[in-house]
Amino acid sequence: MLKTTCLSLAVVLGIAAEANGLFMLISPQGWYLTIPGVPMSGPFNQHFVRDIGLVFLLLGAGFLIGVVRPGVRATVWATATIWLTGHALFHLWQVVVGISPLSDIQQDFMAVSLPALIGLGLTWWAFARPAAAPISRSAPARAGA
Repeated sequence: MLKTTCLSLAVVLGIAAEANGLFMLISPQGWYLTIPGVPMSGPFNQHFVRDIGLVFLLLGAGFLIGVVRPGVRATVWATATIWLTGHALFHLWQVVVGISPLSDIQQDFMAVSLPALIGLGLTWWAFARPAAAPISRSAPARAGA
């Protein structure tokens, strides 16, 4: 049950990151104007939005690869989670030092903090649960060979 839940959460997180990344690449100005709070964070920069879109494609791929490749799951999920957590902490820091209003914590929670928290939980689960032993590529020795 826990395995199914974790893998399902990773699929949802991966697909959401892929969708966000594609939106950022295909329509950077549309993304900028659609996401609550983004226009208040500074002027539109198409290059920057597309750069971050590429990051989200990478994050999504990491979570999706981890679902189907247990041998690399902990590593790829941890790598993606490091970025998600740094992103969330950066948003929190902006509130703490007065760059952003306190209301940004609630406004950003679903899109910034929650993915980081989910990533942390998934990564913890992946490290706590040893991956299946890799399948040997060599053929077993035959008698008389």
